[in-house]
Amino acid sequence: MRTTSSWNAGVEAEVTYDNAKPHPSGLNSAGVMDVFDRALKRRQKRWAAERDDARHFDYLRRKVGEMVADRIMDISRSFPVALDVGAGRGYVSEHITKETVKLMIKTDIAPACLHNPLPTDVHSLRVLADEENLPFADDAFHLVVSSLAFHWINDLPKAFSEVLRVLRPDGAFVLAMLGADTLYELRCSLQLAEQEREGGISPHISPFTSLTDVGDLLARIGFNLLTVDSDEIVVGYPSIYHLLDDLQGMGESNCAWQRRLLLHRDTLTAAAAIYQELYGGENGIPATFHVLHAIGWKPHESQAQPACRGSATTSFAELDRVRHTQQSQRSSLTESHGDSNIAPNSHSQA
Repeated sequence: MRTTSSWNAGVEAEVTYDNAKPHPSGLNSAGVMDVFDRALKRRQKRWAAERDDARHFDYLRRKVGEMVADRIMDISRSFPVALDVGAGRGYVSEHITKETVKLMIKTDIAPACLHNPLPTDVHSLRVLADEENLPFADDAFHLVVSSLAFHWINDLPKAFSEVLRVLRPDGAFVLAMLGADTLYELRCSLQLAEQEREGGISPHISPFTSLTDVGDLLARIGFNLLTVDSDEIVVGYPSIYHLLDDLQGMGESNCAWQRRLLLHRDTLTAAAAIYQELYGGENGIPATFHVLHAIGWKPHESQAQPACRGSATTSFAELDRVRHTQQSQRSSLTESHGDSNIAPNSHSQA
């Protein structure tokens, strides 16, 4: 592992963090099922970032980055040091002011993704690092953000634990990742076409997690004051071929170990026709990106705490009686004053 870095504001640095070598699908040394080929994902992202037209495919990341930044700006505090996990060209910091974040540490697994950063007022450092193994000290950051990076992680519990570890007490974690309904139109069309032409189906779209699973996992890891929600971003494309080209240009091609390497031409042609028939219109086809959002806080004594079990002094039965008493009093008050109301136009002029 080679490590060089500087924490002086305005100085950019890179850290090379070597991961374990890729291995076939199955349980790794930690007993965790490896779903994704992380080495392949690194190559896909590097290839996409090195394209001459790479900026043409930034539209989804920039939109979600803006959504994450809006959530950060809604938090009424400033963050001296923040970490952006899977930052790419800085799609979140592009929309952040230096009054909100003083210093942003940007990480990614592919060095090319950190090149050509988007303009921002925030001082930044660039660090090459794996999301599952953050090379930072405990309690180092006041804020950790991640936008469209965690859906390619094999060990989500470990990644969330790493975020909790590097956060300072009462630090915030703001997350956006693709969820279960992402590209459901493409998945359905490919499955129907493959079943029709080849008599079976293969996984062509990588698996995504659900909103409830993300919330439950963050709570289990130890985050407090959780809020979770989701958005759908629907993007129009002229055809399935344009969609697949854009996914490749984003570095979002499938990297699951169990993916099928080749797709027959006639199967893809059938999928294009099915996609258009089921979901398309005069202007092309829609593609849905299901974005999961979560905000969690590292525990601290200053945070609001739930009351101890059994500490309530009023039962729900008593509350129900109070409610009925208040309703009866309001009804009696209305009846007693009902005849005293005078219509505003009851007086006529001579």
